Amino acid sequence: MSAAPTATSGDGPVPPPRTSVPSGDAASTIDGTVAAPPAVDRPATGAEGDVAWPAGVPVAQPVEPIAAAVEPGRVRWDPAERRARASQSFWTAVVGVPAIFSVLRLGVEAGGELQTTLLLVANVGPVNLLAGFLTTAARLLSTGLVAVFALGAVLAVSADRLPPGTRRRPLFARWADITPAWVVLASFLLALITWPLLYLPLLLPAFVAAFQLRPARLHERVVPRLLLIGALLAGYGWLMLPTMRDAMRQGDEWLVLALIVVPPLLALFVAGPLPGMVIRPLASVTEVAVLATLIWAAVPVITTPVLPLTVTTVGPESGPTEDVRGHVVTTDDVNMVILQERGGVRYVPVGLVRAQVLCPSEEELPRHQLRIHDFHVEDSLLEGMGRRVRPVHRIDAACRTPA
Repeated sequence: MSAAPTATSGDGPVPPPRTSVPSGDAASTIDGTVAAPPAVDRPATGAEGDVAWPAGVPVAQPVEPIAAAVEPGRVRWDPAERRARASQSFWTAVVGVPAIFSVLRLGVEAGGELQTTLLLVANVGPVNLLAGFLTTAARLLSTGLVAVFALGAVLAVSADRLPPGTRRRPLFARWADITPAWVVLASFLLALITWPLLYLPLLLPAFVAAFQLRPARLHERVVPRLLLIGALLAGYGWLMLPTMRDAMRQGDEWLVLALIVVPPLLALFVAGPLPGMVIRPLASVTEVAVLATLIWAAVPVITTPVLPLTVTTVGPESGPTEDVRGHVVTTDDVNMVILQERGGVRYVPVGLVRAQVLCPSEEELPRHQLRIHDFHVEDSLLEGMGRRVRPVHRIDAACRTPA
């Protein structure tokens, strides 16, 4: 029988508490083996009224703290998840916007009529539709990309100055972070060949902002840096000086003068970072402004015809003729289907077609009489080089005849 004392209570005998297991060399041995000392916490001294943890009873401790220290008011976002979401939204906009615009163009071209829209859908192939969209909407696409990358780069370098409690970085900054440099450069090249020459100076501050090319990066010393800036401005002045003189001589071309003079001066100060207090308001304002500008610029793109404008002379061989002004949708062995300029679809028998000429639209007629080294200011580099290969032909008299 064991001689160990046993305490008693109203419910029966209560076993005595376990003794703490000694550590180190004093550990108990059983059959010649040494028992590994378990982790034991000392009795905790609680506040008055609290029950202290009994001595000798091990307490489990978590390997890592359950809750990490988080800055008050700030939500921690997974960087990989943030980049994935930004990349998904960016490429959705790049791919989805052209598809939506193409469908809208067909609807507008058909005058909002369902049957005419279906007729265009059946006869305008996707390749032709994509080619027509790229030739007319490349300016809009490149403008949107240049604006997003320029503003996003400035907001990205300024994001560290955001006030405490800011949950997310600006949208354009996240897009700029996940976009490869070659995509940014390709958007500027697309703008260079598709924008009218009149607006090309705006690419200077946009390029400086997108790649954060501060004047200090030209040279570490002040005097050589100023000499380089002066040489760049002198070369730009030599290129634009004849056009500036012509604009001043005409007297009503102040917008042209502003577009030539202001952008190179703005490029010297456009690189970030910005003060922290203006980042969040500026991000919201610029996002709305870019969206509104794209919508405003998209109206001419949507209303631009998908098919070429022609004037078709129709009539019998020995009778009176009629000029049908519109867009040829399709031609078969029986009829030529013409979408008339003022609405409606006309089926003209092929045997009655006597002549057909291609006509420019009103949007293609020039509004300025200025040139930059033999290139018209309203032409892009691509159009200017094309006019050198194929000079503008004389407009046919049938194109000037009202429908």
